Amino acid sequence: MAVTDDAIEKIKDMIVSGELRPGDRLPRESELAAGLGLSRNSLREAVRALSVIRILDVRQGDGTYVTSLDARMLRETLRFVADCHRDDTAPEFLAVRRILEPAATGLAAGRITGAALAELGAQVDALGPEPSVDDLVEADLAFHRDIVRWSGNSVLCALLDGLSGPAARARIWRGLSREGAIGTALDEHRAILAALRDGDAEAARSWATVHIASVERWLGPAR
Repeated sequence: MAVTDDAIEKIKDMIVSGELRPGDRLPRESELAAGLGLSRNSLREAVRALSVIRILDVRQGDGTYVTSLDARMLRETLRFVADCHRDDTAPEFLAVRRILEPAATGLAAGRITGAALAELGAQVDALGPEPSVDDLVEADLAFHRDIVRWSGNSVLCALLDGLSGPAARARIWRGLSREGAIGTALDEHRAILAALRDGDAEAARSWATVHIASVERWLGPAR
């Protein structure tokens, strides 16, 4: 692994220095290995690892390219990790959301349009008082994702989207067995929307914090 790690670092240095830019094709394997002082096996392992985290794109019969390196790549990598995490780490992921999501929601208060808010409100109302877990997971994911998009920060959006994808959210909602928890969560959604309609960034931040803290409380601490 030490040899592979060294190979990864050398490729990363080429990207950071600008020698390789987003969309560039890497030199042929034999040339790159010789130029970096690596064996072809260690280079292959490094390329494989960097392709998994969406830094490189291996195209069969064409070559290996640097990806666009935009925030969407970060989202996909984080979502993979979040979806695979153990149930007992869910509160830790929620704690990170509680730090980031209120800030994004506050930023959205000054940017989100009336049409977008009307659509979000209609989606919340359409769920009814006792939605199924599957419907709630889909709606909760869309609700927060759509609001965060209006923050105007693509990296923040990618981080939050990646931290809590469909599988991670399903685990959370299936763990909420306390009576009234789902109804309270939907009421908090409506409170967030009301703050956004008023353009009140501080209230939007506060309600987003309350909402995530409520879910944390219902789930309890990590064991």
